[in-house]
Parts: sequence; structure tokens; C-alpha cells
Amino acid sequence: MPRLLFFYLFKRIGLGVLVVQFALSVPVVLSYLLYQLPPAAVRGGLVFPALVGVTPTVAYVTLPMAVGVATALEFARMASEGMIAVLYALRLSVWSICRPALTLAAGIAVLGYVLANFVAPYYSTNMQDVLNVVRNSLNHRMLDAAHFYTFDKGVKTLYIERWETPDLAVNLFVRQLSIEKMQEETITAARAEFRRNESGVIVALSNGSIQTRSLTTGDVRIANFDEYAMALPMQGSATLPNRGWRGVYELSADDFLASRPRVGGDPREIGEWMAEAAKRFGVPALALAHTLLAMALVLTFGNITGRRGAAGSLTIIAIPAVHIGFLVALESLLRISGLFILLLGGLALAEVGVSAQLIARLNRSGKPRRLAGAPSAAPPNAYAAPLS
Repeated sequence: MPRLLFFYLFKRIGLGVLVVQFALSVPVVLSYLLYQLPPAAVRGGLVFPALVGVTPTVAYVTLPMAVGVATALEFARMASEGMIAVLYALRLSVWSICRPALTLAAGIAVLGYVLANFVAPYYSTNMQDVLNVVRNSLNHRMLDAAHFYTFDKGVKTLYIERWETPDLAVNLFVRQLSIEKMQEETITAARAEFRRNESGVIVALSNGSIQTRSLTTGDVRIANFDEYAMALPMQGSATLPNRGWRGVYELSADDFLASRPRVGGDPREIGEWMAEAAKRFGVPALALAHTLLAMALVLTFGNITGRRGAAGSLTIIAIPAVHIGFLVALESLLRISGLFILLLGGLALAEVGVSAQLIARLNRSGKPRRLAGAPSAAPPNAYAAPLS
């Protein structure tokens, strides 16, 4: 294929991948954030960290479908405009026509591996930290009035009667246990101002009292105060609160592979590890498989003479159906048993094999065959035989 034509098709399909990827990723990211985050997360400033945390994962999962759909769209356009018939007339083989899309798909597969094994695990920590804040009410702007909240595994209990501003509360109640001092503290305040520092939240209390009760003797002491400050383990201004655990989807490639012996024999943990491994190392390779399938279907069943038909639309629908079916099977079957990885790998290889076979058959059928026993070509200076 001429270099100019190669880069023309490469740029056309690449631009289509960007458009399709944007069209696929934005609804998926937004729907996930709307499902996971409550409305109070907006005023809590959690939307941007969650967006950064989930976008790389969505990107590498949807990239194979984007390149497959973009290839199907471009080849359907070339077929409807008669461009493929022109390329055949120029004596270009089918594989030559497919080469720009396959080159782009190979590059996108490499990009997918980088996203899946290095970028997405690094930023997915942000999303898990946000979910930790949401599930444990660790952002003071997300606290609802007239509701009891517990922190530090039930050691602290907080109640707010109402909010005057997003950071100023009226009539606050705090109950906390101190195992070291073996005492229980009950703090009430007429007003409480929540102030964030880099590591947490400081609550400035005004016009209140502290009731201290010993857990051993039962003695009670009461002290009034005008101003009092206490720290709460909530989201600070610099970082999100630390979690006591780390998922396999937050590990880089080396740490993820090294974590397999530590999984042990727990079927749930094995299924989670296998599902994550299939997503990291199997999903990016689907970019090549879906690209081959898109080209094979369009070139085999589409009209390459310029007449529009329904085959192009069916081809474009087939790529998302195959990709979504693969993802659903991956998430569901591998969590039941890791042996289903053989089935999924076989289906992916079957997609590649069938697509390559269809393209190879088209490539063979386009070559003129010489009949057995046919006379050889006449010399260049020979005269034509007279008609009888």
C-alpha cells in the first residue's frame, strides 16, 4: 500500500477511535459516579478525585470496543462510497487494505496494557478513598442534620441538630470512649465550626460542657467551657483519609503478579484475582481481535460496490455486543471458578481465528488463477491469429 494512502486510513480510523472512545467513556463514567456518589459529594469536593480515579479504568476497558467500532464505521464508509472496490481495482490485497487498522489496533493494545497495569491501578486508589469517605461519612459537609454518625469503629458518636453554613453547626453532641484513660466523654456545644487542616478536621466548639465518666469507678465530672477544640478523623484539605486495606486492582503489574501466592485457597479471593488478571492482560488484546472482526464482517457481508445496505449497521452493532458479552462473562464466570479462563481464552482465539480466516479467503479469492493446461502468453511481437 502506498505510504500516503496508509497514513490517510490510519488518521481516519485514529480520529474515529478518539470520537467513539469519548462517546463511550463519558456516559459510563458519569453513570458510575451518579450511582456511587450521593448528591452531598458535590459540596464535599469529592467529584474530581472520583473522576480521576475511575477514568483510566473505564478508558482501558472501552478502548478495544472503540477501535473495533471505529474500524467498522470507516470500512463501512469506504464500502458505501465504493472506495474498497477502487482499492481492489488498484490490485491491492485485502491484507494491505487492513494493515493501517491493524497497526493502529496494535498500538492501542500496547496503550491499553500501560493503562491497565500502571496508570489505572495508581489512580484507582483515589476512587477507593472517595468511596471510603462516602461509606464512612468522613466528610463533614456530607453530614446530615438530626442524624447520628459513628467514627473510629464506634468509638466516637456525633450528632448535629442543624447547619447554619456548610462549616458551622448548631447544637452539637459528641460521645467518645478512651480505652487508654478508661473513661467516657460526652461533649455538648451550642455552636461548632469545622475547620480543615492538611491531615484532618478540627472542630472549634463554643459554649458547651464536657461530662467525663470513669469506666472503672463510675465517677462523673462535669466542666463547662467557652472555647474548646477537638480533632475528628475526617477528610483534610490535602489528602483523603487513610484506609486499612488495599485491593488487588490498586497494585501495579509487578506487585499484582507477586500477590498471587498470598491469595491462598479462598475461592472468593481467587476469583477476584483471576477476574482482575483477565481484565489486565486479556481485555487490551481484544483491540486486535475486535478490529479483525470488524474488517472481516464488513468486507465479507458488506456491499463494496457503493450500494448501501443493512450489513454495515449490523457489523457496527456486533462489535459492542461481543465486547460487552466478554466483559459480563469475565466478571461473572471467573468469580465462580478460575477454570473459566480457558473458555474465555478459547472464545477470544476463536474470534481472531474466524476473522483471519474470512479475510484470508477474501485475499485468495481476489487473485486471478491460471487454469491448468492453458496456453502460455504470446510473445510481445507475435501477430494475432486470423479469425476462422
